[in-house]
Amino acid sequence: MNNTPERFAGQFVMVDIPGTALDSGTAAFLRESAIRAVCLFRHNLGSEDEIRALTAALKEILGPAGLIAIDQEGGSVIRATSVPQAPAAMALGAIDDADFAHAVGAAVARGLAHLGINWNFAPVLDVNNNPNNAVIGARSFGADPKRVAVLAQAWLRGSLSAGVACCVKHFPGHGDTHVDSHLDLPRVDKSRATLEACELLPFQALSAEAPAIMSAHIVYAAWDKEHPATLAPTLLTGLLRDAWQYQGVVITDALNMGAIRDFCGKDSYGEVAVTALSAGADMVMALGDRADQQRTLAAISAALGTGKLDAARLAASRERLSVLAQRYPLQTVPYPTELRTADQALMDKVWRLALTCTADAVPPAPTEHLRVVFAASAASDGVSDPGLDDDQVRALFAGHRDQGNICFCPIENLDQLVWDSLPEPQTYTVLVSTSRSRYSETAKDWKPDLHLVLWNPFQVLDVAAPALISWGFADGARRAVAAWLSGKTDALGRSPVPL
Repeated sequence: MNNTPERFAGQFVMVDIPGTALDSGTAAFLRESAIRAVCLFRHNLGSEDEIRALTAALKEILGPAGLIAIDQEGGSVIRATSVPQAPAAMALGAIDDADFAHAVGAAVARGLAHLGINWNFAPVLDVNNNPNNAVIGARSFGADPKRVAVLAQAWLRGSLSAGVACCVKHFPGHGDTHVDSHLDLPRVDKSRATLEACELLPFQALSAEAPAIMSAHIVYAAWDKEHPATLAPTLLTGLLRDAWQYQGVVITDALNMGAIRDFCGKDSYGEVAVTALSAGADMVMALGDRADQQRTLAAISAALGTGKLDAARLAASRERLSVLAQRYPLQTVPYPTELRTADQALMDKVWRLALTCTADAVPPAPTEHLRVVFAASAASDGVSDPGLDDDQVRALFAGHRDQGNICFCPIENLDQLVWDSLPEPQTYTVLVSTSRSRYSETAKDWKPDLHLVLWNPFQVLDVAAPALISWGFADGARRAVAAWLSGKTDALGRSPVPL
C-alpha cells in the first residue's frame, strides 16, 4: 500500500455511501482514499442478493482488514429487514432472561454474517432513567444499570459467538438526557460518583470484552465542562484507556449529527475529526456528503503532516482496528433454512413474551364495536425506522374487521386531536401510538378505553388509560399485538422502566 498521509488517513475514517450498488465514483473514492470502513443504512439495502453483491464489492475494495458496519439493534432500529427482526433491548428487559438475550444476539449476528456484514453497532448500554428521553427509549434494556449490564453482556456474547463484532454505545451514557444529540448538544451535570454508579456501570462491566465502544456527543461536566465526550481526552483517554485499561476500538458517533455541527460549525467538519482522534478515538464516523468526507481526510492528513496528530498513537489505533477485522473477518456465511426458521421463531417468541400490560388492560371482545385512532403516518426520524403506516395499523385488527364492527380514524396530527370531535363517540376506543415522540399536553384530555403503545413506552405516562406495550413495531411485534388483540396470547412482560 502507498502509505501517503492521505491514504494513511483513510484507515481511521468510516463513511456512508449512496445506493444499493457500488457506483464507479464511490468505488474510486474508497479505493483512492484507502477507506477501511463503511456504514450501511436502509437506503443501501435491497434484496438479499443485492446486499451480498454490495458487501462483496466493498470487501474487494476495503481489503482483508475492512469493516462493514450497520445499526441492527432490534426494535425500532432495524436496518436489514429481510433477516429475522430482533426485539428491542427493552423487550428483552421486560422478560429479564439472559439466555434469551444471548440467543437473540446470536441470531442477529447470523443474519448479518449471511449478508456479509462484520460489525454491528449494538447493543445499547444506555440506562434509560429519564422518561423524557425519546431518542433512546426502548433501545435501552431498562433503568437498572446492573440488569442492563447483565442482559447486554449476554446479547454481546451471543453476537460474538456467531462471528460478528459488537460496538457498545453511547459512552458514557445517553440514557438521562431529554435532548436528542442528532439534533442538539445534550449536557449531563451529574457528579462522577452518581455517573459511576449508574450510567458508567454497564460500560465498565463490559469493557474487558466489548470489541468496540462508540462515544456520545454529550457534555459530561464532571469530566469536561465544555467538550462533548467524543472530543474529551479526559473520557476517551483518561477514563477508557488509562483508568479502565480498555484495549478495544473507540469509534465516534456520526460527526454530521446536530450536537457536533452546533458545537464546531460545519466549516470545521474536518477539524473536529482531528480533535476526536487527538482525544483518543481510533476511528471517526464521517457520514454525509462526499465533500465532508474529503474534508475529513484532508484535515487528518494535514494534522499528521504538522505533527498535530501523533503518528505513533495512530499506528496503535490502526493496529486495534486491524485486530478487530482479523477476529471478525468480512465473509458471507451460509444461513441454512432450518436455522433461519428457528431464529425467526425465537424472535416471534420473545416479542410475544415481552408484551406488557398496565392498569390490567384486556383485549376488546371480538364482538365489540371499535373506534381506532392513530396518526396517519410516522416517518423515519433518521435514527429509528418509519413507524406503522395505515395498512399496518388496520392489519392489527383483522379479527374485528372480519366482524365488520370497526371504525378507523387516522389523524394527520395527533397533537391537534380534539377528543370529543371524534366520530361515533359511544364506541370502545383504541388509541394506537405510531410515533417516537411523547404526546403533547392535549393528551391529558383523551379518553381511550385501550392504548396500544407500539414505540415509546413512556407514552403510557401521557394518557390515563389501560395500555398494552409492545416495545416496538417490527414484524414480530405486530404479530404479537394482533395475537393479543384476538385473545390468542397473554401479556406476561414486566416493565424494566418505571411506568
